[in-house]
Amino acid sequence: MIEVVAETGSTSADLAARLAGDGPAAEGHWLVADRQVAGRGRQGRAWNDGAGNFMGSTVATLRFGDPLPQTLALVAGVALHRAVSSCAGGLTGLQLKWPNDLLVGVAKLAGILLERHADHVVVGIGVNLASAPDLPDRPTASLEGLGCPVPRNAFAQVLGDEWAQALTRWHLGEWPALRQEWLSLAHPPGALVSVNDPDHGRLIGAFAGIDENGVALLRLADGVMRAIHAGDLDLVGG
Repeated sequence: MIEVVAETGSTSADLAARLAGDGPAAEGHWLVADRQVAGRGRQGRAWNDGAGNFMGSTVATLRFGDPLPQTLALVAGVALHRAVSSCAGGLTGLQLKWPNDLLVGVAKLAGILLERHADHVVVGIGVNLASAPDLPDRPTASLEGLGCPVPRNAFAQVLGDEWAQALTRWHLGEWPALRQEWLSLAHPPGALVSVNDPDHGRLIGAFAGIDENGVALLRLADGVMRAIHAGDLDLVGG
């Protein structure tokens, strides 16, 4: 089910509030806003407004035996890439960037934010369909600006279907296959990336894929392999 509201602060915050109460927030339910005035991305970045853009959230309910919840960010990335590819046929340069961005070339097209609430994970997704916000630290792009206009409601339906399929596979234990699919859609191994590591400061190295837990691997110049559990990888020179 896709529920559309004219305006809200944050679709993810709304679903979190529903989880704390008795509102509709089951798996398969999407809350999509025409206008979002207090949306947020990773590390407190704003992700607001943008008439015609997709701003929506849904819920995954954790079950006994599921893979690690953190891998859902990558599962959402696979569903998002598939949805954009389906709706914007012919678009080139589309790639996932660990842990939660979808790029066209080096420009950010979409982002994902996960928030854990007890036995649930709220998955928030923002996609620049009609316009791209000006961000101080990275270039952005929109499908409209790239010559691939996609109506918001049509995109919401496709994304909802792709997410439902991917989430079902995840629940059924198909995370290893989803992990391989994510790797096939992401920036390639060997790409030079940087990250601000909480323990070691800014690191630069070659992207070496993700492990079985969805953790990014970075090969430093001296050959040391570093596991990156948090932070944003940035393509060097992008």
